[in-house]
Amino acid sequence: MKISVAVLSGGPSGEHEVSRASGKAIRDHLDPGRYDVVEIVWGRDGTWPDGLAATIALLGTVDVVIPALHGPGGEDGTVQGLLELAGVRYVGSGVKAGAVGMDKDFTKRALAARGLTVADDLVLRPGDEVTDDHRDGLGLPVFVKPARAGSSLGVTRVDDWSDLPKAILTAREHDPKILVEAAVRGREIDVAVLELPDGRLKAGPPLEIHTGRDFFDHEAKYSDAATRFEIPARLDPSATALLQRTALDVFDALECRGLVRVDFFLTPGGHPVVNEVNTFPGFAPASQFPRIWAAAGLSYPALLDLLINTALGTPIPS
Repeated sequence: MKISVAVLSGGPSGEHEVSRASGKAIRDHLDPGRYDVVEIVWGRDGTWPDGLAATIALLGTVDVVIPALHGPGGEDGTVQGLLELAGVRYVGSGVKAGAVGMDKDFTKRALAARGLTVADDLVLRPGDEVTDDHRDGLGLPVFVKPARAGSSLGVTRVDDWSDLPKAILTAREHDPKILVEAAVRGREIDVAVLELPDGRLKAGPPLEIHTGRDFFDHEAKYSDAATRFEIPARLDPSATALLQRTALDVFDALECRGLVRVDFFLTPGGHPVVNEVNTFPGFAPASQFPRIWAAAGLSYPALLDLLINTALGTPIPS
């Protein structure tokens, strides 16, 4: 008997199109001999197909949901809460991990409390100002970013303090709460973590990002042909093991489920600094997460099988 799977994509965040690409890739790679697939596209304007009540009723008829959603409203625990109220199993982290993982400020607090290293930053809410003491403490350059957005939307590198006001306005187009973050010198390394159906965790081979830009911005991620991923990254075995252990620590600290991608800076001294956490990372075939596992010998369809089996082994929320 086939397993019924609902693939949910879209949503009202700035990552609507990225989510649609993830959803399409997932649907295209689900084995039709094993799965009956239902497509649900959440509108960019926040509307649901045939209404929210009808969507909830439809979700209640499937065995498992893959919420291929990125950004606020989808990756932040909101939809996960809806699925839990409906008593539906789903792939990925729950409400708490999603909410904390979506907010870069709260993520950093949780990880720092576990003794993990994160970049120094200043949190700005509406009405807050950057003082001379703040500037002296952070130094230049800094990165100004929305606290709750992904895909590097609204992120600006600031090399001169005179450019800070404009960068703040750009970030606040996506979130009133923003971070002014000290730059970290180091190699950009991603590590993917999978939860296996028996509960064991596995970290994949580290991926190094190579880009000719000032940083891995939105264009570098999605439209710059010069961007290159190297898997496995050229690291000595001890550095690889340290990054993988740290990624597993992040998974545990945030109480993630199913999968996570942890983005690091690896300093010249070999120390990992956690940059960001993605509780449901991009899932197009060219995205880092599936490419990491492909390099580890796990094909895209097999990766989906594993995620679904893990989700089906999770007790239905009560």
